Amino acid sequence: MINKEFTSILDLLKSFPDEQTCISHLEELRWNGNVISPFDSTSRVYKCKGNKYRCKNTGKYFNVRTATLFDNTKIELKKWFLAIYIITSHKKGISSLQLSRDIDVTQKTAWFMLQRIRNCFGINDNELLNNEVEIDETYIGGKESNRHRKNKKATGTGMVDKTPVFGMLERDKLVKAEVVERNPNAKTLKPIIRKKISKSATIITDGFGAYTNLNREYNHIIVNHIQGEYTKGVYHTNTIEGFWSLLKRGIFGIYHFTSDKHLQKYVDEFTFRYNSIDLTTAKIFDLMLANSEHRLTYKELIK
Repeated sequence: MINKEFTSILDLLKSFPDEQTCISHLEELRWNGNVISPFDSTSRVYKCKGNKYRCKNTGKYFNVRTATLFDNTKIELKKWFLAIYIITSHKKGISSLQLSRDIDVTQKTAWFMLQRIRNCFGINDNELLNNEVEIDETYIGGKESNRHRKNKKATGTGMVDKTPVFGMLERDKLVKAEVVERNPNAKTLKPIIRKKISKSATIITDGFGAYTNLNREYNHIIVNHIQGEYTKGVYHTNTIEGFWSLLKRGIFGIYHFTSDKHLQKYVDEFTFRYNSIDLTTAKIFDLMLANSEHRLTYKELIK
């Protein structure tokens, strides 16, 4: 496995000059010397020629790309590695048009690659948030002031023409965010809170009605923005609001538009980037490769 700490595209290309070095590195990260069949994890595995393996129980052949984001594509791993490095090192994201020029593929192929990579960002979500957890919601979509014809229903928190994203952030540690149904309420948000946040946590929110009665289950601090209150001692929601700013600048500045269908993938991209901010470039790259066992087909993507 490549252990070098690379900090530039030039370093990456020197570390992975050909397909075989990419395969060897991915095998070490995925299997660590103990090859497991993607068809039957209990099966004995035989090594074959050409970096292939055979599953004894099923008789099927496979390689390190099988059942990963690299599966069933003609794109060499060297270009995949370069795409992963680029998307994880660009702090505000990168458009499919720019990536297509950077790695010499079509825009359609670059978009497919980016969506497959994003599909691997929203994983390893089992750790409960604890300590001081800021909670907030934001809305993604066009600005109402820019519309030629105003939507009279698009007022207040429940904007009908924007997509709500719900976020929870443990200070100095981790942020989690997910797209939720339009006009979110207590029935929508409280099950997510119970699933993602430890009962021992202190939750900080604004005065949104969906958070009413959270004090029955958690230590709940309300910072009432409507009344002009933005801090209550050491408690505030400024940190998660800062994350929303990063998310929106990335979406509006780089991608310009995202559909409701694909929005969660973009949200996952920015949560992954925020949560790995203290890691080195090489460690982020390896973390992404280690999480690559999530295949997304083109048919699933566009249906």
